[in-house]
Amino acid sequence: MTPLVSFCIVRLGTDGHYDRLPALAAELVRRQVTVITAGGNVAAQAAKAATTVIPIVFTSGADPVWSGLVQSLSRPGTNLTGASLVAAELAVKRLEVIRKLLPHARTVAMIANPKYPGAESEVAEVEVAGRGIGLQIQKVMAGDVPALETAFTTISQLRVDAVTVGTDGFFIARREQIAALAARYAVPGIYPFPDFPAAGGLASYGASLADAYRQAGVYTGRVLKGAKPADLPITQPVKFELVINLKTAKALGLTIPPAVLSRADEVIE
Repeated sequence: MTPLVSFCIVRLGTDGHYDRLPALAAELVRRQVTVITAGGNVAAQAAKAATTVIPIVFTSGADPVWSGLVQSLSRPGTNLTGASLVAAELAVKRLEVIRKLLPHARTVAMIANPKYPGAESEVAEVEVAGRGIGLQIQKVMAGDVPALETAFTTISQLRVDAVTVGTDGFFIARREQIAALAARYAVPGIYPFPDFPAAGGLASYGASLADAYRQAGVYTGRVLKGAKPADLPITQPVKFELVINLKTAKALGLTIPPAVLSRADEVIE
C-alpha cells in the first residue's frame, strides 16, 4: 500500500513591492520549507540570498546566468534551477513587430521599473535594437501604480507611436491597468507576454508564461521526489508566440497587415 504524503503550500506575495522580498524569503527559510518556488528574477535573487540549502525553483525573464542565479544553463551548480523565458533577449523581435504593425513609426516609449535590477541593461538593449531598425526609444520609468499613471501622461506628451514595457513581474501583475491606460491614451502597446493582449493590449511577442510556470511546477515535483536542482538544467522556451488583439486594433483605428495576421499564433477577436 502506497503511504499517504501530505504537503502544506505556503504562498507569499509582494504585489509588486520588491523591497518586501528579502523578508518574505527569510520567513520561508524560518519555516524550513522543503522547496521554494520564485516567480521572476528578483524573487529568485532574494531566495538565493536567504538560503544555500533549501532547493529553489524559479522562472526568470532575465538571463539566469548573466544575472548570477546559476553558473550555467546546462549545469546550474547550486541549489537553484528553473525556467528561463529569454524575454529580454526578444526585444528586437518586438520592435520588428512594431515596425510591421506601424510602418511609419519613428518613436517608441519603453516603460521600465527603476526598482528592477536589470532595468537599465534591458533599456540599453532595446535602445541598441531600436537604432538598428530606425526606431528612437524614449525611456519612461514607473515602479508603482501611481507612477504608471504618470508614465502614460508623459508618453502622451512625448507623442510616441507605440509603447512597450520591461519584462519584470511588476508589469505582468499590472497588465490590465497598463492595457487600460494604453487604450485611454490611444497608444498601441506591444508587450513581452501573451497575457497582455489577453488583458486588452494590442499585441505581444514572446514565450508563454503559463508554460514556464508549468515547467517550474514539474521541476518542483521532481525536487520533492528527491532530485537535486544542480542536476536539473535550466529549461528554455522552444516556441514563441505572436498574439494580436483585433478588438483593440479596431478601437485604435489600426488595420493589421494581412502578412502579420497570417503569421500570428493567436488572434483575439
